[in-house]
Amino acid sequence: MIETPAAAVMSDELAHLVDFFSIGTNDLTQYTLAIDRQNAKLDEFYDPHHPAVLRLIETVVKNAHKAGIWAGICGELGADTTLTETFLKMGVDELSVSPGCVLPVRKAIREAF
Repeated sequence: MIETPAAAVMSDELAHLVDFFSIGTNDLTQYTLAIDRQNAKLDEFYDPHHPAVLRLIETVVKNAHKAGIWAGICGELGADTTLTETFLKMGVDELSVSPGCVLPVRKAIREAF
């Protein structure tokens, strides 16, 4: 699991030690933005679309592919259909979503290109 900015930054080295990366977007967002996602008073600051979060995800995917492994998205962000096309362009290999989100995500993938 890639869940911290440190793991994302070091993903080029970690990629040689594992078979795949699963990017835990809930924790990655929280730790990247230094926002407690369980504190409702901070909800307006918790932004999983933040460029820093997306850049870390893209870095992990690129490093995974350079090492010949795949990278998937795990967490609520995988079901965010406003980012599906972005993830596809990044080369994300898998989107892990809850069963209720499969059809909307599948539709977003079909419509992306």
